[in-house]
Amino acid sequence: MVEGLRKGSKQGFDKRQGKVVNLPFNSGGIKIYAIIETGGKQYKVSPDQKIEVERLNIAEGDAVVLDRVLLISDGEKVITGNPIVKGARVKATSLGEFKGDKVIAFKYKSKVRYRRKKGHRQIYTRLLINKITKPRGHSNGT
Repeated sequence: MVEGLRKGSKQGFDKRQGKVVNLPFNSGGIKIYAIIETGGKQYKVSPDQKIEVERLNIAEGDAVVLDRVLLISDGEKVITGNPIVKGARVKATSLGEFKGDKVIAFKYKSKVRYRRKKGHRQIYTRLLINKITKPRGHSNGT
């Protein structure tokens, strides 16, 4: 153990500086996180985090429960699903919808004056993760 470094403190040993330094604000403590699936994509989420997912048909300010949880970790124990963790839930609040950046689809054939240009803007929903709930009876990881 490095001299001057206390167990459980918000300090770490920086190899480049060769001394004990204070860690950044957000790295202290153990945080629970989950890997969820929505819209065919997977997201790593933790409480009080904002994420942008494919459009969900919910109004701004409404609560949504995401039950396709693939993994939950609380720093000590990891619960994995096969393919999902039964009984696990992630509760979130909708912060509204917005349009993403424009994607241009341009078709072109040389020598025949064939050009087609189409644009598309995907609609996303911004979510605030409120709570990650473990399944009942899971005191140890699997």
